[in-house]
Amino acid sequence: MTIKFETIPVAELVARKLQRDQSPDVPVVLVVDDERAVADSLVTILNSSGYAAEAAYDGKTALQMALLVPPELLLTDIAMPGMGGIELAIAVQKAVPDCRVLLLSEAIPTGDLSADVRNVGQGEFDFLAKPVHPDDLLAQTSRMVGRS
Repeated sequence: MTIKFETIPVAELVARKLQRDQSPDVPVVLVVDDERAVADSLVTILNSSGYAAEAAYDGKTALQMALLVPPELLLTDIAMPGMGGIELAIAVQKAVPDCRVLLLSEAIPTGDLSADVRNVGQGEFDFLAKPVHPDDLLAQTSRMVGRS
């Protein structure tokens, strides 16, 4: 006797979990970083503070997740292999125009680079320097999703 199990993509499992767990007033935050420890730590901080946060470890997976469960905030590292954070942010904002974007970077861009990056895509992007202090993360997230 052979038992067959349904194969479900990881992104769909995430969508099912978020749809089941979240109430309408809980902001969805998609955290993307190719460093799993960083992404998982940020998700833990956000979830323990009342957000519905999920991690993705590459841009392609993050975009699939955003299409399944549109986030209110995309929190993404800029420098990632394959689809980088800026490319991801542009793609997510095209698909989810109301999604706010918070870019993570080892150094905050300054001058012309900052102006160019901030105004790419549908709206402005904000920045947060890595390593991220939990208080800074929560304050910026709260400000961006309209929680006080």
